[in-house]
Amino acid sequence: MGIERNRWQNDFSEWYNEMIEIAGIQDKRYPVKGMNIWLPYGLRIMKNIEKFIHEEMERTGHQEVLFPALIPETEFQKEAEHIAGFEGEVLWVTHAGRNPLEVRLILRPTSETAMYSMFSLWIRSHADLPFKIYQIVNVYRYETKHTRPLIRVREISRFFEAHTAHDSFEDAERQIHEDLEIFDRIAKKLGLPYIVSKRPEWDKFPGAFYSLGAEIVMPDGRTLQIGTMHHYKQNFAKAYNITYEKEDGTHEYVHQTTYGMSERLLAAVIATHGDDRGLVLPPTLAPIQVVIVPIPLKESPYDVNAYARGIAEELKSAGIRVHVDERDIRPGRKFYDWELKGVPLRIEVGPKDVETGKVVLARRDNLQKFAIDREELIDKVRETLDEIMENLYNRAKEFLETHIKRVETIEEAKQVFEDRRGVVEIPWCGEESCGLEMEEILDAKMLGIPYPDEKAKIEGKKCAHCGREAKYIARFARTY
Repeated sequence: MGIERNRWQNDFSEWYNEMIEIAGIQDKRYPVKGMNIWLPYGLRIMKNIEKFIHEEMERTGHQEVLFPALIPETEFQKEAEHIAGFEGEVLWVTHAGRNPLEVRLILRPTSETAMYSMFSLWIRSHADLPFKIYQIVNVYRYETKHTRPLIRVREISRFFEAHTAHDSFEDAERQIHEDLEIFDRIAKKLGLPYIVSKRPEWDKFPGAFYSLGAEIVMPDGRTLQIGTMHHYKQNFAKAYNITYEKEDGTHEYVHQTTYGMSERLLAAVIATHGDDRGLVLPPTLAPIQVVIVPIPLKESPYDVNAYARGIAEELKSAGIRVHVDERDIRPGRKFYDWELKGVPLRIEVGPKDVETGKVVLARRDNLQKFAIDREELIDKVRETLDEIMENLYNRAKEFLETHIKRVETIEEAKQVFEDRRGVVEIPWCGEESCGLEMEEILDAKMLGIPYPDEKAKIEGKKCAHCGREAKYIARFARTY
């Protein structure tokens, strides 16, 4: 099933950069490195992802807001641990024209320090809780490493962040579980299997009590973080004096959480489902779910273009996103173009199809072609799109599962990274010094321990590095 995907996997970096450009996702030639231009096709795909996000936020009672991009230095300084995590990446606004500003401003790297001074004004009573808001905005981080479109940039232009406040640790914990459910529903719509890990203490979000990260395995075996959830406990509430009046009239600090995703979701879709011919888009996400290519012949009495338009109207009426390609170029070039853009299903019609009342369907995921009667059109197209969705998810799940390997020793872990890469799971004593040393030895990052914690706890094993009793299974990977 499918075709040889050697370049997609063996030369992934070059393949990915090429696809971003020739498939019409982004233009990287903007004169500020790491800030790219969204092209129409790429933006339409991203908007479809955001539609799923909006639906999930509405379903779970989050309200959409839109905060300014500039944050005063005075607010940023209120949370010292947060500053320590971002101070090397922030972009400063220091002047208005030629005049120095009295209070310097930063371009938002994330919104905790922007939002929480307002939370202290908005949240007054237990009746205001839980308080749940979200926004999709631009954030700025002066990335010093090698930039890569959608993955590692200096302007994250489609950054989703949800912020919540609660009357107890337990209710904030419930929110984290809801976030995981939301993420799972969105990931399934994108055909993305993933793993969730609880970050080690040295790699949690600045100011968090704990952090969770969701990862996929990319074609080259490296992992890509595509979602994060953070439980703040009362850390930010105390820094920003966010309190509420309890039913007994006393005041208490709120407990907070955040949840974040970005255009990395689109990077994950491109990487996970692609092949040597180009993108392969899940039908749920594709701006064009079905492209119709009429193949007329000059000597034929049949109006193939009119027949194609009739099919398109029928599909549109059924709620299917469809496009008829009537460009005056060879059919082979049209096939190439739409395969490159990842359109899930192609319909080919020629004079003989008009005469016999048939159409030819061509699947993008496995390149299979088959003819159907016109009367079957709607049912068969819907059925085929569902089959494509299922196949993409199952294929990606198999890839993920075969790129997670549990080993007992550091030497075995090294061999996995040499052979196939992916995620390596190793017994760990839980000591930070030991974890950091393993990162150094393996030249890999500790993603954390499997979440929930029950999945991570082990007995009867020795730490792969120090030989003491192991408490957890720790995940390591080479990351983006």
